[in-house]
Amino acid sequence: MPIADELQAALTDAMRSKDRTTLDALRGARTEIQRAKTASDFDGDDGDDFHRRVISSYVKSLSKSLETYEELGDRGAAHADKLRAEIDCLSRWLPSKLDAEATAALVDEAADRLGNDPKLSGRIIGEVMKEHKDEVDAAVVRKLVEERLAGQ
Repeated sequence: MPIADELQAALTDAMRSKDRTTLDALRGARTEIQRAKTASDFDGDDGDDFHRRVISSYVKSLSKSLETYEELGDRGAAHADKLRAEIDCLSRWLPSKLDAEATAALVDEAADRLGNDPKLSGRIIGEVMKEHKDEVDAAVVRKLVEERLAGQ
């Protein structure tokens, strides 16, 4: 079943069950999908890859907001919990990412191939992202490269 149909079915189920958090997450994702379709650079292809890309971008923005609310402590706890639930709801449509250990192995391999000079951090990050873009989280790659090169 295409992701667009899955999203619509999940939205209908959330409406019927009055699941407010799921409903908010799906409506937010649907809004972002519509916004992306009306963007000037939209090429007319709204298949599963398009939906995954838009949902991934939306989840990334939710994650940034989550960090902000977590920094507020008790004042932002309720909103942070809501954002966590929305991210969990949308994560089933995201491509699975490698864990930190597997990503570290890719970083080590690229650093061994290119060198361990801290000046090469951008090149190492670029190499890992070019070869494994859909498999790794860019923020995790950057963090691991910085840790590896700082230890040298």
